[in-house]
Amino acid sequence: MTYLELVNNVLIRLRESTVQTVASSSYALLIGKFVNDSKRQVEDAWNWDALSADLIVTTSAGTSNYAVIGSGVRHKGAVINCTTSTALNQLKNVPIQWIIDQQQLSTVQRGSPCYYAWNGTNGTDSKIEIFPTPNGVYTLAVSLYVPQPSLSADEDVLTIPPEAVIAGAYARAVVERGEDSGLSSGEAYGLYKGILADQIAIEASRFIENDSWVVC
Repeated sequence: MTYLELVNNVLIRLRESTVQTVASSSYALLIGKFVNDSKRQVEDAWNWDALSADLIVTTSAGTSNYAVIGSGVRHKGAVINCTTSTALNQLKNVPIQWIIDQQQLSTVQRGSPCYYAWNGTNGTDSKIEIFPTPNGVYTLAVSLYVPQPSLSADEDVLTIPPEAVIAGAYARAVVERGEDSGLSSGEAYGLYKGILADQIAIEASRFIENDSWVVC
């Protein structure tokens, strides 16, 4: 569903006229803000399959810090594998201070990366610190969930399920304008939470790993 379609869906529920473009009125722009606010909340509520991303980091000898291009700064659920022509090793997430401590030793270990920690950003994407410091070229396959940038153009397409985003934006709009014989703000938020829970349950049912819980 496009940004314009999302805004018009909310406007219809508010008994307002639809628009040809989001920028056509100040109220449509306000609804657009509510759509993006709701989108962010829904994205944060679950690891949506539509947000999964597989990114590649290529190491070089003697360098331990790398920007994960395309990760943004709001990613979740990272799994990082180090692959070579003969082996695959899943890196273990450790506290950044532990890696820093290892790097302060008189002799810093070098070899195939085994550990990682998130360590700052380059202003756009997150950076990882890895240990041991690579002694050559390795390929790091980074799998994580990357939220979609805020919708801005009319034709921008929402990637996550739209139902919860629409319901969340509508609830925010009801709070902003006040109750006017439609749903109360409490009822609107209750509806939103129910829709979000249903969408999460539907998504969770698609993945067998969500059926088993083990003590780590």
